[in-house]
Amino acid sequence: MILWINGAFGAGKTQTAYELHRRLPDSYVYDPENAGYFIRKNVPKRIALGDFQDYPMWRDTNYAMLKHLDREYDGIVIAPMTLVSSQYFDEIIGRLREEGAEVRHFALCAERETLLRRLKSRGEGSESWAAAQIDRCVAALSQEKFAHHLNTEGHTIADNAERIAELAGLSLQPDERSALRKAYDRIRTQIRHIRL
Repeated sequence: MILWINGAFGAGKTQTAYELHRRLPDSYVYDPENAGYFIRKNVPKRIALGDFQDYPMWRDTNYAMLKHLDREYDGIVIAPMTLVSSQYFDEIIGRLREEGAEVRHFALCAERETLLRRLKSRGEGSESWAAAQIDRCVAALSQEKFAHHLNTEGHTIADNAERIAELAGLSLQPDERSALRKAYDRIRTQIRHIRL
């Protein structure tokens, strides 16, 4: 099974993915962004596109990797990634589903002000690229195609992980970490995913 965790920037995708990973034995977090960073580093600036998702090879690479993992890996694959183009959704998630992969899609939703506050907490201001994408992402993700919609307002990362697991029919291990350890894990995940 593949769990694709979608949402606007600041929705909590990465934190939720790693919370699921900590509590799902034999799970693996696959980061679709890595293909984009590879492409960005290896394309001459003169022909570079502004968004790496616009490269057909980004979509092809992620489709192929997820297809491979679904076929070869018997655990749960968790893919946190903002994906709001209906066409690109079809080229990756739709194609995987058509070919028999069980892909469960979840869109983490929150109010604009909440998303801005979360981005600010990780060092991105209201003028950042991520903040400028909020309205576009929220509008696109509200479409039925991007269901299951999970409202994250007033919910913790653990709540989000538990709701996803329940909807996907998965059993999470109990979380016996201390409050201090949970905070440490959240900060560690955030630092590991800072993109410069």
